[in-house]
Amino acid sequence: MLNALDKKLLSTVADLHDVPQGAYSIRKDGESLLINSIENIVISPKKDRPGIDIKVKPGTKNQAVHIPVIISMSGIKEVVYNTIEIGEDADILLVAGCGIHNPGSKESRHDGVHEIIIGKNAKLRYVEKHYGEGTGEGKRVLNPKTVIEVHENGTGEFEMVQIEGVDDTHRITEAKLHERARLIMTEKLMTHQDQKARSDVVVELLGKGSSVKVVSRSVAKGSSLQVFQPRVVAKAEGKGHVECDSIIMDSGKIRSVPEIWAEHPLAELTHEAAIGKIAGEQIIKLMSLGLTEEEAVRAVIEGFLR
Repeated sequence: MLNALDKKLLSTVADLHDVPQGAYSIRKDGESLLINSIENIVISPKKDRPGIDIKVKPGTKNQAVHIPVIISMSGIKEVVYNTIEIGEDADILLVAGCGIHNPGSKESRHDGVHEIIIGKNAKLRYVEKHYGEGTGEGKRVLNPKTVIEVHENGTGEFEMVQIEGVDDTHRITEAKLHERARLIMTEKLMTHQDQKARSDVVVELLGKGSSVKVVSRSVAKGSSLQVFQPRVVAKAEGKGHVECDSIIMDSGKIRSVPEIWAEHPLAELTHEAAIGKIAGEQIIKLMSLGLTEEEAVRAVIEGFLR
């Protein structure tokens, strides 16, 4: 059922080489292709609009859920709504991601809206990778919106990666953290040619003892444009840190606007941001070890985005 192109895209965005074990939902070209539930993780199609509901039963441990999306045709445009509920005391890995192969002249686009609720004492590790390819002139567009709510003493670890080949993207991430809830969000993004990328993040610390760390790493090549606007708002006694580091190359443009906003006298918020080129000393050192200049640049970028 999966052809060679499907497997290539799935391998790139979800580290899958075939249909996975356990709970999964694979979406292809605007339709649900494969879906499977297990005893503690139930995946069901939404009845009123495209998308799925995922319910992880309380106490579920050491399980993974895969929900990748692949597009292999030109002209596919879809909006998909997924609701994910992680029961109390559960601890799981959720692998999302979207890969677009556009062979034609029409735009192919996937807009994904994820609502993620992490229950009391639960933990979710979330990995999302985006990738685009294809010889056609049609754009490859990915617009993810992720709405997160972490309840008392819950933990969310989110890794969101744009590998390459996405012409336009607007990422929106909103999170609300309750008492002693913890969120670590890492965003890695690569753009080249005339691609455009924007990321807007808003995290609200609502409960005493809540904490968040937002880390952004990006590389802008060619004449691409990147805009980052992460914001942490502390409405209770909590801790937050925002960190944005970018490498700029060629004629790239990067705008980084980290913001911290305290509404409680015991809040502790910090931020830092840096944009710069690759240090010449790094390239010279790697070339002295036998790498060409091109290989040295690639090694530095890979290490920066790792």
